[in-house]
Amino acid sequence: MTSSRFARRLAGAAAAALVIGAGALATAPAAAAKANLLAIGKVALHEPGLQVDVTYSCDPGMNHQLVANAAKLGTNDHDESVAAGTIKVDKLTCDYASHAARVALRPAAGSHFAKGDRVKVTVFYFDDEGFSYARQEAVAGL
Repeated sequence: MTSSRFARRLAGAAAAALVIGAGALATAPAAAAKANLLAIGKVALHEPGLQVDVTYSCDPGMNHQLVANAAKLGTNDHDESVAAGTIKVDKLTCDYASHAARVALRPAAGSHFAKGDRVKVTVFYFDDEGFSYARQEAVAGL
């Protein structure tokens, strides 16, 4: 085989690989462009409950709520303090970019939080069918 024939075959194989790779990218679903991500920031007391700063990203057209839950750590079974909050889908900006949100968490009846408490915070997306995903957890001191 001459070197020019070898070079043509090599160039043809490289071009074919490029076309196949470009086709795979063009047919990839938009959701693959960026995953729905969540990150927990600052957790603080905020009367009457707590607030948590969340950085999120979501795909356009997503129809999910962002949910935050908190539970006081180091308590006995008789003093299980919990709080919850949501951001409805119409309040989320879903465009693949990262955005900041502050979620206000209301305490359940009989729950209370104070300075110095340690809490476990969980954030996740919740869809219309009851599924949750992109769950993140963090422990923070108030």
